[in-house]
Amino acid sequence: MGVLSNIEPYGVFRFFEEICGIPHGSSDTKKISDYLVKFAIDKNLRYIQDESNNVIIFKDGTAGYEDSAPVMLQGHMDMVCEKDVDCDIDFERDGLRLVLEDGVISADGTTLGGDDGIAVAFALAILDADDIPHPPIECVFTVDEEIGMLGAAAIDCSPLKSRIMLNLDSEDEGYLLVSCAGGACATCHIPVEYENAEDDHSVVRIIVEGLTGGHSGVEIIKQRANADKQLARLLYNIGRDVPYRLISIQGGLKDNAIPNKAKAYVGIDPEDVDNFVKSAEKNENILRHEFGNTDPELIVKVETDLSDDLGSYNNADDVQNDMYGRTMINRVMTEKSSDIVIRSLMMMPNGIQKMSNDIEGLVQTSLNLGILNTTEDEVTASFSVRSSVQSEKENLIDQLRCVSVSAGGSLEVQGDYPAWEYRHDSPLRDIMVDVFEEQYGRKPVIQAIHAGVECGLFAGKMPGLDCVSFGPDMKNIHTSRESMDVASVQRTWRYTLGILEKLK
Repeated sequence: MGVLSNIEPYGVFRFFEEICGIPHGSSDTKKISDYLVKFAIDKNLRYIQDESNNVIIFKDGTAGYEDSAPVMLQGHMDMVCEKDVDCDIDFERDGLRLVLEDGVISADGTTLGGDDGIAVAFALAILDADDIPHPPIECVFTVDEEIGMLGAAAIDCSPLKSRIMLNLDSEDEGYLLVSCAGGACATCHIPVEYENAEDDHSVVRIIVEGLTGGHSGVEIIKQRANADKQLARLLYNIGRDVPYRLISIQGGLKDNAIPNKAKAYVGIDPEDVDNFVKSAEKNENILRHEFGNTDPELIVKVETDLSDDLGSYNNADDVQNDMYGRTMINRVMTEKSSDIVIRSLMMMPNGIQKMSNDIEGLVQTSLNLGILNTTEDEVTASFSVRSSVQSEKENLIDQLRCVSVSAGGSLEVQGDYPAWEYRHDSPLRDIMVDVFEEQYGRKPVIQAIHAGVECGLFAGKMPGLDCVSFGPDMKNIHTSRESMDVASVQRTWRYTLGILEKLK
């Protein structure tokens, strides 16, 4: 007897518990993929399993729906594997230990994988049932959504006839997701040259830290300070007061995270160090005034004793300490390279570029300078570029390309994925709103997200696709505290069946 055996709808919870018993973390989806194939074979349903382990299962429409337009049910089969420090589960070998308490499902010490196991369970329950009216069904189960939507990127959509898609990868009941941003990682390459300084320079490290940071999609709207951009601004303004040469600049770890710390090393005449510090303090006050609400812990540090930390790009022979304990260096960027780097970083756009005119409060287009790095011959600046309008994303990339080329460099674009643009005319959305009002007695919330979801990749591959994403309430996904509300699953199941019934 399973933990969920006595909960209706029995099919949904039976399949969900079976899924939880199969290891299915990202990059470890062969077992769950084969499980889906076996299900299709046992039910005598046509299926496709590709080299990536994506699975498509087809089912004819029920009586009266044979000639209806086919509908795609879509979700991903991989889960995020996180556990408590003292948990002994091996995600590659063990199933999850489910817990049912007060109408809430969780897993003992691990993530639950409701994201997106419940979508797989819904689809299997519909494929398994003989008493649910529905149009022809194309169930699409993708892999590795959690590590870059790799399955959706790889899948061949040519066998799919659907132009109506129900995506079951949302975690808030009563919300219909109808648009998402497309994105890309754009890296500006700015060449630099180094030279021997005429006189030894003091090395100064300037750090911007204590910033709030955050996710560059979901939290860009909060207008938090970007450490990389603010460091460039500091250096530009300090350069008006004190001459110096840039040695290196670094900041951030991920292009899609708003960086909360950045640092630069500069070479400066020893007699100008005190003035450099004073200028930094003056500009710190400006930043703290501007970002006092969003980044109350913002601080700027200037340090001079750095003999143990100058970065791997420097030759140890170039570094020494003088009689006052100041770190000295005789190799710095040329004046031209130093100026070009700082000015280029100042000119690069960052943050919100446009808000949506269709959905109130939605960021339509933005970019985030997430990573700054310096090597022996270049400075790189990596951006996460996002927009729910494809042409606006392309325009931002072109702006970055212009800055890079003007600096004598180039732009590299990777991981480009399409936007899921808002449809002013969406028959599926209209039906889903009507069914929701019938069942809940209120209107659903129509929303969009300034981040990428699989719907965008399918919309890019399937012209004319009418798609909506929805799902039951889940909390703390991607953590060992993840939970899923049983009553919400039950309501969302009835809602799903009501939608299918209307798609005749």
